[in-house]
Order: sequence, then structure tokens, then C-alpha cells
Amino acid sequence: MIEPEIIQGRQIAERHLELIRQLMAEHPDWSRRRLSQELARLWDWRNGVGRLKDMAARTLLLKLEQRGWIALPARRQQPSSRIGDKHLPEPPPLESSASQPRSLAQVLPLNITEVSSLAGLQQRPLFESLLHHHHYLGHRSTVGENLQYLVCDPQGQPLACLLFGAAAWQCADRDSYVGWDSVRRAENLRFLANNTRFLILGTVPLLASCVLSHTGRRVSRDWQAKYGHPIYLLETFVERPRFTGTCYRAANWKCVGQTKGRTRQDRPDGTRHQAPRKDIYLYALHPQFRQRLQDAAVNSSNPHP
Repeated sequence: MIEPEIIQGRQIAERHLELIRQLMAEHPDWSRRRLSQELARLWDWRNGVGRLKDMAARTLLLKLEQRGWIALPARRQQPSSRIGDKHLPEPPPLESSASQPRSLAQVLPLNITEVSSLAGLQQRPLFESLLHHHHYLGHRSTVGENLQYLVCDPQGQPLACLLFGAAAWQCADRDSYVGWDSVRRAENLRFLANNTRFLILGTVPLLASCVLSHTGRRVSRDWQAKYGHPIYLLETFVERPRFTGTCYRAANWKCVGQTKGRTRQDRPDGTRHQAPRKDIYLYALHPQFRQRLQDAAVNSSNPHP
């Protein structure tokens, strides 16, 4: 018998494990994908616009297996959605696009396209190619809720790429700044997004902070349109001494502390993967962000099973 625990934003107790084990016993031919889809359907686990969260259910199943609580069926195929498996266009040569020094006035007004939406899908391969070739961390396919922005000048030349995705599950200095406990964090973490990639192409003084300001004004609205819920706070992690975080400070992001060198790959058995310590920057998208992130009623539209 396990103690109830919040995993993947849901409270998991012994009865939930029994349901999963029963599904696998009754349907030994089911794949992991089929199992996650049925689990999401049974729990009516949906995002704000009504889509089943089968990918969230699949991640939950993997975390349960890592804890030794269930044994999933063997993988039938390796994931094929990695950047390495895709045919991506070669990005425009920087010498002919964004590498020549220009003033901010020369690249305004900025053309900002959210490329994961239907209206921007044609530019998504370019967005992925630019991150893959020019960001120091590279880029793999994005899973979970996310927004992807491609920023171009008036002539259509790419200037920047920004990717916003899931917030870090735990971050001591961030959590202290917000003022929530572990229960509220688990319930309301979906209202916080992480700027996981930020790429500036070429040399345009003040462009980075300008791009952050422009995208910051629309992230919550775009998230609401895509996923049916707003974002109240943005976070990012700046690796020192590789970067100084100047553009974030110039765009009114606030440095609230530093990470402890832990990663998402840390395991419940205590196995840890060392990572560089990073400065933690936060940007409020709502004047009452603390109250909203601490409010249990905010999450009432998606109750636990």
C-alpha cells in the first residue's frame, strides 16, 4: 500500500494503481500509447480546451514505473519525433540574414509568429532548424504544453526564436518567492511557463530585451487560446558564467536566486545528474500572480480523480 502522492499534477493513491494494473491485465495486447489514451479517457483528463491529455498520462505511467509501482508493456518502437529523424531545411546563412550589425529601429516593427499554431505551421521547420543549428543546447521535439515564437524583421529575415514550455517541477528559490507549498505547486504549476530556449541571431543592440517584452505581452493570451488556461508567471534559468542575464533584467525580469544543480533526470532512488548552477529569473504576467498561484480554486476546473 502506497501513501497518496501528487505525480504529474494528480494525486495518485493505491486505487489508481489498481485501476492501471487491471487495465494491463485485461488488455495484455495494448501498447503504452493505447493504455495512456484509455487512462486519460477514464479519468476525463483534459486540457482547458477539452483535448485528452494522453501524453501527460503517458508521462505519469513512466514515472509510476520508475518508482517500481507498475510494470509497463515493452516499447513497440522507439520514439521517432526527435529532430535527428526529421528533414529540416538548412537555416538561412547568418551572413546574409541577421549577422550584419543593425540598429533596433532598422528591424522594427517585429513580426512575431507562434509557429505551433495552425497559422504558423509553415514556419515551424525553420524555427526548429534555427534552434537545432544555432542554440548551444540544440533542440529536440517539444512535448507537453508549449508555445514557439519565430521573430522576423519586416523583410521576413529571422531575428530570434523563443520556446516556452513546462515549468520546472521544483525550484526552491522560485517556490519561496511565489509562496506556495508543495500541494498548491502541484495543483497550479500549469499556470507557470518556462522560457526553455531563447536564440538571438546576429547583432542588434537592445533586440533581446525588446523581443522578451513583446512576447511577454502575448504569452498568456496565446496560451489561453491554445490550451484553455492563462499563464500568470514566466521563469527561465540563465547559466553562469556563460551568460549574464542582462537582457532579462532589461526586460524587467527579476533574479530571485540560483538553482542547486539538479535536473529533471534525478530519480526517486537518489540518483542525481549534475548540471551547471543557473540564475533563476521570473517575470509576472498578472499583478496578483501570487494569489492566483496559491489559490486552490484556480484549479477547480480540472479536479483530481
